[in-house]
Parts: sequence; C-alpha cells; structure tokens
Amino acid sequence: MASDTKQRPVYVISIAAELVDMHPQTLRLYERKGLIRPGRTSGKTRLYSERDIEHLREIRRLTQELGVNLAGVEEVMRLQHELDDMQDELEQEIERIENEIRAQVAQPLPALGQTLDSKDRPVYVISIAAELVDMHPQTLRLYERKGLIRPGRSSGKTRLYSERDIDHLREIRRLTQELGVNLAGVEEIMRLRFELDANRGRLENRIADIQQDITERMTRWRELPAPPHSHSEADDASE
Repeated sequence: MASDTKQRPVYVISIAAELVDMHPQTLRLYERKGLIRPGRTSGKTRLYSERDIEHLREIRRLTQELGVNLAGVEEVMRLQHELDDMQDELEQEIERIENEIRAQVAQPLPALGQTLDSKDRPVYVISIAAELVDMHPQTLRLYERKGLIRPGRSSGKTRLYSERDIDHLREIRRLTQELGVNLAGVEEIMRLRFELDANRGRLENRIADIQQDITERMTRWRELPAPPHSHSEADDASE
C-alpha cells in the first residue's frame, strides 16, 4: 500500500534534519516530547520515514508560521498520530474483511446500522450549550464563525448543539485556558479533530458496506440451486 511506503523508515537523522531544515538536536527534542516517532535499526540508529518528514514540516509550520506554542503543537501531533494509527488499523480491518469475502466465509457478518450516532444528535439551544461549558453565548457564535464548532440548525434556523459539540467546546476551553494555546493553534487542533471524526465515520461506513456485501453474497450462495445429481459408471451399469 501507499501508506506502507510512507511509513518505511529510511532516513538517518542527519538527512532527515537537512530535509526539514532543522538541527538534529531539534529532532531529538521533538522525539523526547512525543511529537515524532522515528523507527530504529537493530543497532538503535534512528530512521525517519516520509510520514515523519511530513510531521516535522507540519511542526515547523505550526511554530514558525502560526506561532503555536509547544503545548499546542503537542496536541496537534497527538491528534495527527491518532489519525495515522486509526487509518492503519482500519485499513488492516478492511483488508481482513475483504480476505473473508475472497475466502467465502460460511457465516455472514451482521450488517451495521447506518444510524446517526447519538452524540451527533443536535439537541441543545445555544443558551443551554453555553451554560454547560461555562461560556458566553457570544463566544460560541465566535467559535462557529472561526470554524471551531459546527452546530446543527433547526428548520427555523435555530442553532442546536450536540453532545459532540459540547465535548469540542470543553476541549477548546482546555486548550485556551489550561494550555495557553493561541487561536491559530486551536484552529489546527479542531480541524484535526473534525478530520478524525469524519475519517472514523467514513471508514466505519466502509466496513459496514463490506460486511453487508458479505451478507448478500452468502445469502445468494445459499439460495443457489443444488447441482444436478450425476450418474456414476456403476449406476449406468446397473440400469
């Protein structure tokens, strides 16, 4: 897979540092902070992959272009690693299910319902949502304009917030008040959170589609008529 190629550790630290225009000691610092996760050879030499290089370039963009502090960068990269890990795990799950299709498993897997997650159901008007997260309603409107939160709307255009929106608002408050992350950093973090949620939904739906395909294939297979009985030579001789 393409993702396998991007994860292959190939660059020693001096080359990786040159590729991202950083000092090797900076890469070691980022590794200690958990911002980057290089591989190791059997002799414990650090080896960086294309994905590591992308992450280092993203760290440089966050710190140098957006002025995000280290706490904010740690949050961004934690989410990025979570995205990477989820992508890898779900790709493996999809491959496993597709292998089951090819092997024509005997029992169908149950189809997953494509219902809306209860956490995504818009239920709270803005005054209640603001009270739940201890913010002013105007702050929620500001965060919506910045794209940090995406409330639903009723048929009358009233904002309605879900449990997931409430979680996101509490996360924004934690980032800004506890970690001192600036607004640019919060925007990056929330963009990744939305991407993580969307990817999880898309990939879970993909798995559900594959499971449904298995079910339908097995149903059709069971409904096929039995092959006609073929007479053996012994049967012919006895006639």
